[in-house]
Amino acid sequence: MPTLEFKGKQHIYAHHLTVPYRPLEPDKTRSCNPTDTDDNLIIHGDNLHALKALLPRYANRIKCIYIDPPYNTGNEGWVYNDNVNSPVMQQWLTENAPVDNEDLERHDKWLCMMWPRLHLLKELLSDDGIIFISIDDNEVHHLRMLMDEILGDENFLADIIWQHRYGRSNNAKLFSNQREHVIAYRKSDAVSHIRVKRNEELNETYSNPDNDPRGSWVSASYVNPATKEQRPNLVYPLTNPYTGESVNHPTHAWKYSQSTHEKHVTKDRLWWGLDGNLRYPRLKNFLSESEEKGIVPIDLMLADIAGTTDEGTKQLQTVFQSAALEFNNPKPTRLIANLIGIAEGVSRKNDTIVLDSFAGSGTTAHAVLDLNREDGGNRKFILIECEDYADTITAERVRRVINGVPDARDNALREGLGGSFTYCTLGKPIEIETMLTGEALPSYAALAANLLYTTSGASIGADTVGAKNEDGLFHSDDENDYYLLYKPDLEWLRSNAAILNLERAERIRDASRDTGRKAIVYAAGNYIGQRELTQMGIIFCQLPDALHER
Repeated sequence: MPTLEFKGKQHIYAHHLTVPYRPLEPDKTRSCNPTDTDDNLIIHGDNLHALKALLPRYANRIKCIYIDPPYNTGNEGWVYNDNVNSPVMQQWLTENAPVDNEDLERHDKWLCMMWPRLHLLKELLSDDGIIFISIDDNEVHHLRMLMDEILGDENFLADIIWQHRYGRSNNAKLFSNQREHVIAYRKSDAVSHIRVKRNEELNETYSNPDNDPRGSWVSASYVNPATKEQRPNLVYPLTNPYTGESVNHPTHAWKYSQSTHEKHVTKDRLWWGLDGNLRYPRLKNFLSESEEKGIVPIDLMLADIAGTTDEGTKQLQTVFQSAALEFNNPKPTRLIANLIGIAEGVSRKNDTIVLDSFAGSGTTAHAVLDLNREDGGNRKFILIECEDYADTITAERVRRVINGVPDARDNALREGLGGSFTYCTLGKPIEIETMLTGEALPSYAALAANLLYTTSGASIGADTVGAKNEDGLFHSDDENDYYLLYKPDLEWLRSNAAILNLERAERIRDASRDTGRKAIVYAAGNYIGQRELTQMGIIFCQLPDALHER
């Protein structure tokens, strides 16, 4: 498969693996009706670090990812500031910042920015999940090649065209652009079938001229495009039940085998007209059956269906009750709702976790809350925003739509959509250099969650982790029991209590014999030889080395 080469790729190729783990720190004062451990999240911080922080809990769990990264038009003035450990890279980045139209290497920098983030998003995406990326013509060709390399070209689903504006711009010199791209990829072939809900416009094409008790229907031709010579096995006489006449097509075969046709007759699925005056029958397809099955999505989202950027601006101004509020090209909630609908068209469930790591004005959360209100779903959102407006615009918008906007015309928005979220910032990195020096000691739960993910790739919520017994058991799976001897206390970590000794090892051995599982023990040190540990069925991982095993 062809790959895309760009300046800096060799330096950032594995950068996502070196990003330090920084635990999420809830901020109750900025949260809104926070509930439990499975709350919606709004995270203020660098999205590269925030995505890494989500891995211990959300790896392989996100069903729908939507991101709206910088389009790199040359007019945005975004800054690439990832802390890549390469002097050559650092010099290159500082020479031209911010990235603008004068930067002849802006495409390389954009690709360097996207590469590690897409790798982490891939780890978070579930096997039956879909990622959607909004982009325009400036980077769509580069993005496709990047996604082909990271997710595989066999997992490309669609280049969805979104009509983001109605009218043409007479300020354009060559062409007036009316559409953007939404690139869609799956994680794996677990996404093999997508059916979305029908809309009212499609339902209006159904009618019931013969008062069929099964409800409204549409009909489809019974005549095959293939000729009799091409499909001789589909040639047989039909009988018009109104006239009793034998019916044959002069040149073409029927669409269905004779045995299937007989089932259609038995189930009264053929439409010959109100008085039997149709020359050939048509097959009835009932609305009730179509609603149950859903319809296949198409790669075109017109403004009438998905909204426009003007609509997104008006929604934002309505929420903030300010016509003067300016935010560049906010997406409309209808666009995001349609994309979520496609992701949910795989499993037909409305409990999707939706992640947006370029959250901007918070449209994704607004869309999720709208959908939950509409159908009683239990969808969750995770927003990440690095800019200073994460609290004043991103989170504030969500607070307002949850609690209600007094002057809104829409009844639901005026009353409030309900819901909650926990506002988080990023804690200090868990690093080898500071781990046992007393600097930035992580909590037991944060360290345990990170160790589990680093060792096994399993995800678990840090806020649900705790030592279940005196020996530090904090998690079990089919094969292993996981133990962590740790307290965020430097004196304790330097004491014998933090060491795996024979007495504790024997208790762990006995527990493992009862469960039939191996024991993995994380501790600052141990007093037992490797041979004895092996005989006991214990795998010892010394802190902080265990942080870098995977």
